Amino acid sequence: MSSIVLRHLSLSVAIAALALPCAAFAATGDAGAADDAGADNAAPIVVTGESYRIEEPVSTKTGTPLLDTPQSIAVLQREQLDDQAVEQLGDALRYVPGVTLGQGEGHRDQVVLRGQSSTADFFLDGLRDDAQYYRPLYNVERVEVLKGANALLFGRGGGGGIINRVSKVANPSAAKGSASAGIDTWGAWSLAADVNQPLSGNVALRLNGTYEEFANHRDVYDGHFVGIAPTLTANLGDATTVTLAYEYDHDARVTDRGVPSLNGAPITGYEDTFFGSATENRSRVDAHIARARVDHEINSELTLSVSGEYAHYDKFYANILPSAATASTVTLTGYGSGTVRDNWIGQANLVWKGQTGSIGHTILAGFEISDQTTTTDRITALFATSGSGTATSATVALAETLTLPAITWSALASNTHAKVTSQSAYLQDQIELAPFLQVIAGVRWDSFDINATNLLTTVRTGRKDTMVSPRLGVIVKPRANVSIYGSFAKSFLPQSGDQFSTLDASYQALEPEAFRNLEVGVKWDIRPGLSFNAAAFQVDRTNTRANDPVTGFVVLTGSNRVRGFEAGLAGQITPDWQISLGYTHQEGEIRTSTTSAPAGRKLDKLPEHQFAAWTRYNPSNKLGFGLGVIHQSSQYATISNAVRLPGFTRVDAAVYYDISDRVGLQLNVENVTDARYFASAHTDNNIATGEPINARFTLRVKC
Repeated sequence: MSSIVLRHLSLSVAIAALALPCAAFAATGDAGAADDAGADNAAPIVVTGESYRIEEPVSTKTGTPLLDTPQSIAVLQREQLDDQAVEQLGDALRYVPGVTLGQGEGHRDQVVLRGQSSTADFFLDGLRDDAQYYRPLYNVERVEVLKGANALLFGRGGGGGIINRVSKVANPSAAKGSASAGIDTWGAWSLAADVNQPLSGNVALRLNGTYEEFANHRDVYDGHFVGIAPTLTANLGDATTVTLAYEYDHDARVTDRGVPSLNGAPITGYEDTFFGSATENRSRVDAHIARARVDHEINSELTLSVSGEYAHYDKFYANILPSAATASTVTLTGYGSGTVRDNWIGQANLVWKGQTGSIGHTILAGFEISDQTTTTDRITALFATSGSGTATSATVALAETLTLPAITWSALASNTHAKVTSQSAYLQDQIELAPFLQVIAGVRWDSFDINATNLLTTVRTGRKDTMVSPRLGVIVKPRANVSIYGSFAKSFLPQSGDQFSTLDASYQALEPEAFRNLEVGVKWDIRPGLSFNAAAFQVDRTNTRANDPVTGFVVLTGSNRVRGFEAGLAGQITPDWQISLGYTHQEGEIRTSTTSAPAGRKLDKLPEHQFAAWTRYNPSNKLGFGLGVIHQSSQYATISNAVRLPGFTRVDAAVYYDISDRVGLQLNVENVTDARYFASAHTDNNIATGEPINARFTLRVKC
């Protein structure tokens, strides 16, 4: 099916879907209304607003309340995501202090958590989702950000933290639905629908779907996204629940690498200029993710959950990008890359909550197995030169619209196949020694095996690592609603990097990098629905590659450290006033020289100060107002410390008006003060520009 046909078909489906939720509810709701005769027979089932705060994040795997978790966890609820009218993960994470965004080369999510950059520490319902693409939010109930090393629960990586999307699931108890349509001042628009339909008293089907058209302030930018996610829930008696889910995401867009730098700062006066090719800078990804989960309550103290996932990712992107600039010229290079990945993951968790004498226990025992295959290739952009020659770079006149030479592509410059298998087992006990004292201790064992083949040269490389990752925490509760904690955790990352698409021959003899997280903090449930937290932390990264000064061989003596403090407040101040705010102070530097930087150099994408706040106030049942502020101090674009991105403050606002219980209108204005800023970077010459003032209008229907 051609892209044009797919887009028109998806548009037709999305338009029909806007009316589907209420039509589906009406088809099944009449009988229910008859059963409720004498009651309010015209009353719709409406999803009402809830607190921006939750009690128990699912990412802990034990149902442990946030108050009793010795770790910083930030949660973005569905209500907050809707209030902010965000549709992609990266936009939502801007409101989480301590998280900064990399540019992701204009085709993928890239986050920096406590100074540690990653493109792979993403999870969906607790299972790894590590391909490189932009993650949507249309089928997400909430986003959980666990900060600090997380190897015990999530395995390799996660040195600075992980991000877990929690999916919407079907509910057999009630039929309900919602739909939305939105358009912004750039011309971007979207349609989405969410239908939950009981099929019987114990079985329900839920279907989420969306279609989005992309546009922004840049001279060249367009694309579209199609997403569909059905899920089935079956309650097999009182003790067993089976959940089946599938997600298909198709994303096609312009690959925008941003603007170059000049004299140690982002170039100015060219914020809208596209430093690429309108025809060649394209990315496409198709992601299929199928999941199954069985939850079984063995008895009142013992529960078992078993999950499985198969994911297939097919991606290609090509880009022409700036590599240097002067006051009058810009130098361009380019490449294209394809990736096909298949993930198989199986996970089981057994949780026992009981007593041994007067001592309480929450014991988690689990295992995880995975198999991943990845095939990648890469081609190089060739620019026409005088005569019939070509070159791998081109220098052109700097202008608001660039004039590029003809571009062709090389034969395959690289082509690799990698296979990763892993087996893990973990055990953790959260021990309540007294009502005021808890200790959490656990350990995880991982066997990680990677084998890679260079398909052009047939050279094979491989390495197997066996790692042990401990976790230890102490929680003191001077009052039932206050906890003071200290924790230690360790994680690891093989030297092949976080994508495992290849293994360089010079690295296969090297031990994995290690991350150690120390954290002390306090949590206070001020009252039901409102909580405060604060923490001081230190993340040490060791076994980083360095060159021996005598032999020149690669050795593992490099290290860096990040120290910081964060504080946050989330929940309901009054029944009509919601708030989510936080502040983070961080400093990080190279402690011993690495292959990338000498000792003393500052870590990149690590602003010293970050502040984010979002609040909504409803003066009446129909009218609401929202206000948001994001502030970041200046930060280095890369570890070179040669280019600094200026600090910025962005102010957002919103107005909500409910026409009826079922229909609501929403206006979100981003960057109210029209601040000019540079949002993120990938290299010193790939810097993303922030959007000027713009507005988005949304219509929401509930049934």
